[in-house]
Order: sequence, then structure tokens, then C-alpha cells
Amino acid sequence: MRKDGLSQQAYVPVPEGETYEPFVSAKESLSEFTLKSVGLGIVFGIIFGAANAYLGLRAGLTISTSIPVAVMTVAVFRALSTVGIRGTILETNISQTTGSASSSLASGVIFTLPALFMWGMPPELLQMTLLAMCGGLLGILFMIPLRRFLIEREHGKLPYPEGTACAEVLVANEIGGGRARFVFYGLAGGAFFKFLTSWIQVIPGDIHTKIPFLKKGQLGMDLSAALFGVGYILGPRIAAVMVGGGLLSWLIIIPAIAYWGEARTEPFYPETIQIIRDMEPSRIWTRYVRYIGAGAVATAGIVTLIRSIPVMVSSFRIGASQLGERVSSGTASATRTANDLPLRFVGIGVLIIALVLILVPQVFGAVGGVGLRAVAAVCVVVFAFFFVTVASRIVGLVGVTSNPTSGMTIAALLGTASIFLFFGWTDAFGKAAALTVGCVVAIAASISGDTSQDLKTGYLLGATPRRQQTAELIGVITSATFVCLTVLALGKGFGFGSTELPAPQATLMKLVIDGVLDQNLPWTLVAIGAGIALVCEVLRIPSLPFAVGVYLPVSTMTPIFVGGVIRLWMER
Repeated sequence: MRKDGLSQQAYVPVPEGETYEPFVSAKESLSEFTLKSVGLGIVFGIIFGAANAYLGLRAGLTISTSIPVAVMTVAVFRALSTVGIRGTILETNISQTTGSASSSLASGVIFTLPALFMWGMPPELLQMTLLAMCGGLLGILFMIPLRRFLIEREHGKLPYPEGTACAEVLVANEIGGGRARFVFYGLAGGAFFKFLTSWIQVIPGDIHTKIPFLKKGQLGMDLSAALFGVGYILGPRIAAVMVGGGLLSWLIIIPAIAYWGEARTEPFYPETIQIIRDMEPSRIWTRYVRYIGAGAVATAGIVTLIRSIPVMVSSFRIGASQLGERVSSGTASATRTANDLPLRFVGIGVLIIALVLILVPQVFGAVGGVGLRAVAAVCVVVFAFFFVTVASRIVGLVGVTSNPTSGMTIAALLGTASIFLFFGWTDAFGKAAALTVGCVVAIAASISGDTSQDLKTGYLLGATPRRQQTAELIGVITSATFVCLTVLALGKGFGFGSTELPAPQATLMKLVIDGVLDQNLPWTLVAIGAGIALVCEVLRIPSLPFAVGVYLPVSTMTPIFVGGVIRLWMER
């Protein structure tokens, strides 16, 4: 085992004819897949999956939890060592691999399933759990044959930033370091702030103020430690872009609508009761600005997807050819650090999941007979295979947080809804089926990015791939129920689509399906949002973060901006 850190080959392509030397040699056999490593990963998976579900429903964005889980795992293993229970670096890696899977499940679930509640078709816990498991398992299984190409052959060309950073954290702990204490500082600070705002209420939980001389102009700020943390993670640039979108909505668009509607004596669609001059700013935001924001988010997601098409096509072609090579060779590597789960396991697993989608009515819910479920299952497998191949390469370049999951989900929903429209399945059951297809695809695409980052960490450290892949599968199975329980509890407590829990991505997916199957959207407002996103692209402003800022309340964006500013100050 190397004692002075990762090899310099960890950051550059390996010359032809040479092999990468991991931190733990392939000839060494350290404890890796143990009860304590997997058990600890399961616990952290439940905790971080629930946290990411809340953040996604509140802020519209989720974050990669691999590094926080790794740091927490390091801290717990270090504490256990004081009582004689020691762990290896490979056990720590298995823990973070198991624990990080839940965040991807949370992303796919919160991006889609809250729309069922908004339609008045709330899913049961069993249905949500089955959808989460099917998507998570499918994403991991499709990623297994791609590992040898994306992680090994493309080493040094695809940096996989979170995976590399996670390996550095684990190695730093192995050779000496105290990064874990900063996580506990953050936990203590967040808990103390929550104590001040919610328990003894010496500080208000939110602040709002009207802007003088600006009709219905208003600014606000939620004093939320969680949102401060999101801004800190995203950094000052993205945080500033997001708050810029919020300021556009609340200081320009809402006042403009108020001035324009001052003389109107009839409600303006989609509002059917109140006239504009009688509306509060929050009502104008709900009835008009959210459609503008939805158009902006959808357009930004599609633009991101279009920009990724060259990478997507090459990734799919290379991934398919690599899969063909694996199938034709049919051999398994005897080297520990290159030993994947067998392709037969992958094929049987995919077949079982497809049969479950078709034959188990509870997966898609009460959406019709076997024929509709069979079409939906085919859409799931086809879209998931394509987008897993795409996402696992894209995150190698830009990281998990920048994975265009929403754009991929929109594309899958547009394709599925168009197929359903062709068959005439345009009722509520057809909408629900299309949305559940999008849910499984979103989870598969999201978790493939997380899996590839984890496998990169393992490659740099010298882990056994099949054990990591098994740990990912366990992480999905054990955390799915708890992630879905968290979403159900949040929905019951606050209501999806509310100011406290806007669920922006799910609302957007609902609008996409409604637009295709009902064709009753206020397209003028949606087109305005699309124009905003396109202007951002022309001005080279990151369109998706800006569009999310347009879509969400400015009171959610301001603490994210403050978190970004704090990071800027800390890094000076």
C-alpha cells in the first residue's frame, strides 16, 4: 500500500503499455465488504437521502453526497478505532458507496412523483418504493458493463471530479488529516441556527419587505441553514445566477404584470376568479410567473440536452460497442481490481425488472391493463439504457451536480407522452403511467452518474468493482423505502406545490405531460420563459440555474446566494 497519497497517475492518462498503480495494490487483500462497512453505509444513506429529498423539493436542485458521506464515514471509523474496532480504507470506501446511492433515488423521486399528488392521484408507499427500486437497480445494472471503458480506458480523460475528490478525502484520512471535524462544525452550526429560528424563535424564520415605488414589488429571505449550505456547496457564481433569476421574477416580471393588469376588468387566463389588480404578489407568482419559470426551466433543460448530443451520441456508440466486446469475450478478469459482476447477472437482473414492471400492477398503479404496462416497460428500458450510457459519461466531465437529469427526464416524458398520445391513452391513467416512466428513467440516469463516480473512487483506491457494485445495489434496496417515506411525510406536512415545498421539478414534469396530452397550457407565458432561457444562452449565463431562480420564490434564492457569498469569503 502506498503511504504518501495517490499516485501522480491518478490525475493523468496512463501511458500505453503501463497500468495504473492504485493506493491499495491488486495483490493486497484488505477487509472490504464487511458488516460494519455496509451497515454504516445504510445508515448514512437513509440520513442523506432524506436530507436531499427535502432540499430538492425546496430548492429544485439536489447535490452529490458522496464526499459528505465519505467524510462522515471517516469520522465514525476513527471513533470506532478508539474502542478497538478498526477499519480499512476499502471498508470506508464501501460505506460511502452504499450511503451515496440514496441521494440519486431522492433526485428521481422528487423530480416526478409529487406530480401524482397534484393530480389528485397520490401513490401508495409500495408503488413509490417499487418505482425507486426499479430505477435504481436498472441504472446500476446498465452501468456495470460500461465501467471497464469509462473508468479504466478513459482514465485521465474523464476526470470524474467527485469520485477523485472522494478518493483524496479517504487517502488523506489514511495518511493523516482532520477534515471530518469541519462536517461536525457544520452540523453544530446548523442545529444551533435551527434552534434559534424554530424552537425558541428569537430569530424569525423568514423576512419579507415590500419595495416602495414598485407596484407589488417584494423581496424576502428564508433564514434556513439548509439553504445556506446549498449555496455554499454550489459556490458564489451559480448562487448569484440563481438569485438573479429570482430578482427578475419579483422585481421586474411581477411588477410588470401588475402595471399591465391595472386596467383589466376581467380575470386573465389561467386565473379565472381574481383580476390582476386585486392579487397579492404571491398570487401573481403562482398564477403567472410559475408558468414563465416552467417554460424557462424546460427550455434550459432541453438546451442542456441538445448541447450534450455530440457527447451523448459518442457515449452511446462507444458504450454499445464496449458492451458488445464484453458479451463476445465472455471472460471475467482474474485481477481483483478489475473484477465486475458478470454480464449474465446484469442480463437476468434487467429481465426480472422488466417483468416486474409488466406483471406487477402496483408498480405503475391503476393505469390500465398489461398492454399499457408492457409499452411503459419498454419505454423505461429503452430510455434508461440510453440515458444511463449518456449520464455516466457526462458526469465524468462535469460532475454529478451538473448532470442534466431534468433535461433527460423531460425528453423521456416527451417521448413517452407522444407514444401514449398515438395510442389514445390521454386520460388521467395515461398521464400517471407516463410520469412513472419518467420517474424510473430519472432515477436510473441519476444513479448511473453516482455509481460511476463511486467506481472511479474505487479505481483510484484499489477497490474490488464487484463489491462496490453489490454495495450500490444494497444501498438502493435499503434506502428506497425511507426516501419515499420522507417524501410522503413532507407532502403531508406542507403540501406539494406550496410556498414551503414548491417541488419545482415535479411541477414542471406535470406541465410537460399536461401540455402534450391536454394541450391546455398558457403557451404565451411558457414562451416568455423559453425566451428568457434562450437570452441567457446568448449572454453565456448558465440558463438552468437562472431558470430555476425565475421559477422559485426569491425568498428561497436569497439564502442560497448568501451561502455562496460565505464560501467566497471563506476561500479568499
